[in-house]
Amino acid sequence: MANVVTTAETNLIGAQQMARAREVDLVYQFTHTSLNKLIEVLGVTRKVPMMEGTTMYVYTTSGTLQSGAVPEGEIIPLSQYARTKTAVGEITLKKWRKATSAEAIKKSGYNEAVRETDAALVRGVQAGIRTDFFSFLNGTITGSTAATGVGLQAALADAWGKLQVAFEDDTAEAVYFVNPTDLATYLGSATITMQTAFGLNYIENFLGLGTVVLTSRVTAGTFVATAKENIIMYYLTMNGDIAQAFSLTTDELGYIGIKSGYQNEERAQIESLVMDGIQFLVEYAAGVIKGTITASA
Repeated sequence: MANVVTTAETNLIGAQQMARAREVDLVYQFTHTSLNKLIEVLGVTRKVPMMEGTTMYVYTTSGTLQSGAVPEGEIIPLSQYARTKTAVGEITLKKWRKATSAEAIKKSGYNEAVRETDAALVRGVQAGIRTDFFSFLNGTITGSTAATGVGLQAALADAWGKLQVAFEDDTAEAVYFVNPTDLATYLGSATITMQTAFGLNYIENFLGLGTVVLTSRVTAGTFVATAKENIIMYYLTMNGDIAQAFSLTTDELGYIGIKSGYQNEERAQIESLVMDGIQFLVEYAAGVIKGTITASA
């Protein structure tokens, strides 16, 4: 009688490997498909790793330039400038957990009950990152510059001009954050090319002034503009000790950590864990334009 092999075959793809593959796919979709596209749209060139609890600041530079018409032999007066910083909060580790009961799996099947809700959880994390950034922009930014104009085009043009002055030593590529209702009022029946990244709709090279990002988080009748070079992404790294401690799957830079499909046998449910610490901010307050759009007579 031939020998019967009862042990698992070598290189068998099992449940653990499949769970790991799902985690890798979720991390890849979050970082490479969504987050990196948002970074590209916003023009972020500085991505700064931080320690948990570190305070983040917005900087303002003020001072007076003295006259350069100095007679021969006389002392040249000093032009004095001060760089002040305003705290805008601490960067913190954020954690989310999702649980799917045995009953839900029995009713809907594993794929719909666990995998699809994992993707929904990650989309919710993305929405939270957007909300935090836009809440910051829509709030009071001490030291920002005002702009206004009759109608959207005039208002954005005024902001564009002030950005060129604020960043005259650099090539300022403008980005504007506008409420969709204000864009709709301006466009009427005009046809535009809209693109999507990280759950955001945006228009590249709008009226030749720069990128317009649409968000209802900015109050209608107002907008916020800045140079893309002024936006920074701060983040806590999810790889290293924290990934090892919680068996998280992360990307190479550790923007997000995910553990999916682990069992909680005491409650008969399958759980998923997501951690990140991502915050977009501007660095220089004077490089932020807080604009208003006035209606024509």
